[in-house]
Amino acid sequence: MKKILTPQAVFVILLIVVAGASRIIKIAPNIHAVGAMALFAGAYFQNKKLAYAMPLITMFLTDLILGFHKIMIPVYASFVFTVFIGTMIANRKNIFTVAVGSLTSSVVFFLVTNLPFWFGNTYLWNFEGAMESYTIALPFFRNEIIGDLAFTAILFGGFELARKRIPELSREILL
Repeated sequence: MKKILTPQAVFVILLIVVAGASRIIKIAPNIHAVGAMALFAGAYFQNKKLAYAMPLITMFLTDLILGFHKIMIPVYASFVFTVFIGTMIANRKNIFTVAVGSLTSSVVFFLVTNLPFWFGNTYLWNFEGAMESYTIALPFFRNEIIGDLAFTAILFGGFELARKRIPELSREILL
């Protein structure tokens, strides 16, 4: 009989819970673990359907609590792209590729999620309006970078340390 709650399954469940909790607790605007979790899932999960589903499930469940918003599609799409970035670094994970992956996902998130504010009649539909939209969002971008890099370092580094002590984690996550 196959054991359902393997160390890998427990790790995945904890990952979803911690990433979700980091959104609900609100350390600061845009500082949460969802981007790091998406990057991690893309980099480590063999089951790519699960990798892509994890950030979407986490976002949806926490949005049930926090409330739905007008830019959900761009936000969710940004996290899907972050999983894709994770799949691109999967075979060459090191400090440099993980950091670049994290920064790239932060930049994409910033560019994609602030575009709807420009389109949403909040700003003029010209270059100046677009620049104003992005300029006003710079503090959130700073937080996004801080959160993504910190949680990515904790997640990737912590997992690599755990792999040395828990034999079941020594291979890719198969779920």
